[in-house]
Amino acid sequence: MKFLRNFVTFTGKELLELHRSGRLLLLTILFTAFGVMNPAMAKLTPWLLRTMSDSLEASGITITEVNVTAMDSWVQFFKNMPMAMLLVLVMFGGIFTSEYSKGTLIPLLAKGLRRNAVSAAKTFAMLLVWSVGYLLSYGVTFFYSDYYWDNSAVKNYAFAAFGLWLFGVLLVCSITFFSSFADSAAQVLLGTGGVYFVLYLLGAVGKVREYLPSYLTRSGELLTGQAKPSDYAAAVCVTAVASIVLLIASIPLTAKRRL
Repeated sequence: MKFLRNFVTFTGKELLELHRSGRLLLLTILFTAFGVMNPAMAKLTPWLLRTMSDSLEASGITITEVNVTAMDSWVQFFKNMPMAMLLVLVMFGGIFTSEYSKGTLIPLLAKGLRRNAVSAAKTFAMLLVWSVGYLLSYGVTFFYSDYYWDNSAVKNYAFAAFGLWLFGVLLVCSITFFSSFADSAAQVLLGTGGVYFVLYLLGAVGKVREYLPSYLTRSGELLTGQAKPSDYAAAVCVTAVASIVLLIASIPLTAKRRL
């Protein structure tokens, strides 16, 4: 019960700080903008090509009629969301280390606040912001794509979006893990970026890639129907297990960390 009380109290504190600092508003605006940008870019593509047609023809490139569909909007979604994910990671890279360096947790811990409750609350706050922001961007893209075209023409877009969200969860859990022993936000982001880089290197190795979290970011074949959600089952399981393992591994490291 004490852990639960600490968790709820500290989660409220984290969300309140995000609101007061303006980061919550900024992220809301950014995720909404990304959501609007996807169908907007698809809608504007024919106009942009017509505008550039003269200069392109002078270079020997002939522009034919461009038929834009919901597919173009969803392709933009999966191209843009990694950028939104990067912004979230940069914004939360120092969520733990800033408190450690300033010593703001010491008085709270002296009053009985548990370290594992602090870690759980901060992780939950990050996951909540990432999930709500992602859902907002997804919802805006879904609405306008269906309004202007027809989402039924695109295959498996919901599962593809779930896979990219789950990959983001893994990176958030990586922040918690590296924050349990890193001394600065730069070190945390370097470690998280290292995870991302290694996964993509391993993804170049034949069949191995189908078991890696980075495989969940490959949405193209899902959207066209060339791949089925069941083809990604192994990657989903590995990503979920890896996220849990990172969180569990961070518990003893956080408990031993000197403040």
